[in-house]
Order: sequence, then structure tokens, then C-alpha cells
Amino acid sequence: MTVSLTSPPPIVYVVDDDASVRESLSSLIRSAGMAVEVFASPFEFLAKDQLSDFACLVLDVRMPGLDGLALQERIAELGVEIPIIFITGHGDVPLAVRAMKAGAIDFLNKPFDDTDLLDAISVALSRVSAAVNERSELADLCQRFDALTPREKQIMFAVAQGKQNKAIAYDLSVTESTVAELTLAIQQLKSVGKKAPAG
Repeated sequence: MTVSLTSPPPIVYVVDDDASVRESLSSLIRSAGMAVEVFASPFEFLAKDQLSDFACLVLDVRMPGLDGLALQERIAELGVEIPIIFITGHGDVPLAVRAMKAGAIDFLNKPFDDTDLLDAISVALSRVSAAVNERSELADLCQRFDALTPREKQIMFAVAQGKQNKAIAYDLSVTESTVAELTLAIQQLKSVGKKAPAG
């Protein structure tokens, strides 16, 4: 099970052993304009080769074989980051606390209001979107850092330590004007990503 690094439309994965619940949730989620994939068991879900990176999981707690909390643990062990919304017809406080401590977005008792589930999905997908944006920005920063020359990197580290241009120039045996020029070039490189239009 891996996570795709593309950003397709949001998808909601539903894992519930009750076919009528899967059908009902699928209809509800599609009516809200989201794609949905349903699974009859945690094992079916784990067998999926690749997950969308813009997704969340609506997960029943009590299922035969492997329950929802065990699936949550297995997903964490695999290093897959996907927000989980638990649904259950037999919820209790200790179960809810355990799920939430392990990072669940919400814990809804059946029958729940459609808007409560859609709100929880919205929160989950907002978190995913923010995380995807952070990863993209970090990758962009790493790429721009890698494009710096060794001398620019030395200067950048010295500036980050709070050193003045004069001290940097002395330490690196260059002129103060060279330090100023390279500092300006680094600052312009930093701002390139910020000014790029969203695509």
C-alpha cells in the first residue's frame, strides 16, 4: 500500500462490512461531489495497491476478522498517513478515546446526521490538502537549496546564524560586496517560489 504523489479530486474510502451502509454512504458522498471507493473489509482495503494522496477513510469500528481500530494501527505501522473518521453502531467512550488518541478526525455513532459526516470529511480533506501543500513547498525549497553553489550555501548558513556581512566576508575570505550580492541572490531565489502562480 503506497500513497500517490499526485493531486486528483478528493476521494473518500469507506470500509464497512454492512452492504447497505456502504451503499448509503457511497450515495451520500457522491451527492456531495466527491469520489468514493467502498470496501467490505479491512483486508480488501489493505490489498489496494495505491491510495490517493488527497483522500480520507470512513471506517466502521466493529467488523469480523480485523476491526477498525486494528486497521488504524496497521495503517500507522505501514507509515501511511490518511485521516480516519470512525463510524459505529456500538460505540463507547473508551473506544472513542482510543481512536482519537491514535489520530482519528472524528468518531460518529450510528445513526448519525449526514451533515456531521460530511463536515468530518471536509475537515479531514482540509488537513490532507494542507499536508500536501506543505510537502510540495518543502520539495520546492529542497530543490532550490540544491541549486545553490557551495559558496552560496556557506553564506546562507552564516546569515541564518545571524552573522553580519562584514563578519561573513572575513570568515570566508571574500569581499563584503560579494557577500551582499550572494545574499541578495539567495533572497531572490527564496521569493521565486512564493511569487509563482498557482497551477
